Amino acid sequence: MVSLILKDIGNVIFKPFNTIKMKYLLLTLSAFFILSGCSDSNKNTAENIALVNKYVKAVEGLDYETMASLLADDYVGYGPSYGDSILRDQAVENWKKNVESLYESIKYNKSRNAAVTIRTGENKGDWVSNWGELHIVYKNGDEVTLWANSIYKIEKGKIAKSFTFYNEADALRQLGYVFVKPENLNL
Repeated sequence: MVSLILKDIGNVIFKPFNTIKMKYLLLTLSAFFILSGCSDSNKNTAENIALVNKYVKAVEGLDYETMASLLADDYVGYGPSYGDSILRDQAVENWKKNVESLYESIKYNKSRNAAVTIRTGENKGDWVSNWGELHIVYKNGDEVTLWANSIYKIEKGKIAKSFTFYNEADALRQLGYVFVKPENLNL
């Protein structure tokens, strides 16, 4: 009885629509639900990328106070070498020392971001990856240009974790260092 009533209601409601119109209606409704389901994700993506851009601007401005304000209290940074890690207070202190004694300027000649949400596993959460070509001028006049990739985990509007990769050997080579195996040294 109920199925007959539902069938009659379906015929009354959908009879005016031909099959092609129904397909368009279903496609439109599907697109609507998919896009409306992504709105929070898109909002988070835009906010997370804006946060990383603000952090990049603070790095370029040698503004360690703003950098510190964007890091979570339990922030941990990894890299550039395997096994390197640093906590928030150490990172802020290192940047402060570097700004005061080491760097004249840091400029991102090229900078691109991509956001992703990791749904499972140890590193699940919202992440933003920043690829950049950095030009660094040291206070002594030396200059280095390097490719760097930093990946930032964003939690509650702060950077909670980061992984940074760049070729340390290339930076040192540009500064005039030469790598020699100890057994090849003639001392």
